[in-house]
Amino acid sequence: MSLVPTQLLKSPQRMLDLISKRQEALSDNIANMHTPGYRRRDVNFSQFLNDASVSRLESKVTEKYGASPITVSQTENISTEEELGRMQENYMLYSAAVRELSSTITQIKTALNVSANS
Repeated sequence: MSLVPTQLLKSPQRMLDLISKRQEALSDNIANMHTPGYRRRDVNFSQFLNDASVSRLESKVTEKYGASPITVSQTENISTEEELGRMQENYMLYSAAVRELSSTITQIKTALNVSANS
């Protein structure tokens, strides 16, 4: 049995994975905006962030998008300004996910210190 409950780290890790996939998709959009036939890609999971449970976020995204959360737009029009705005939004999601992960790690450390001092 592990001293560190790794299950607590899986939800923030999954959220960071989704954010990373979105950053990749947005970067591809900017890089390929002048490629004929290229369709805009995105990971649209912001509608699920109002949920209190990040683990439910993972299941809802998987239900809606399947194994890969990247969606392809019907339009070929890509605006650099809009993509950069989405990247900024993605950065804010990243910051929130890192704070959540940091908080979880702090809670684990506190529990281990309390346990060691008992």
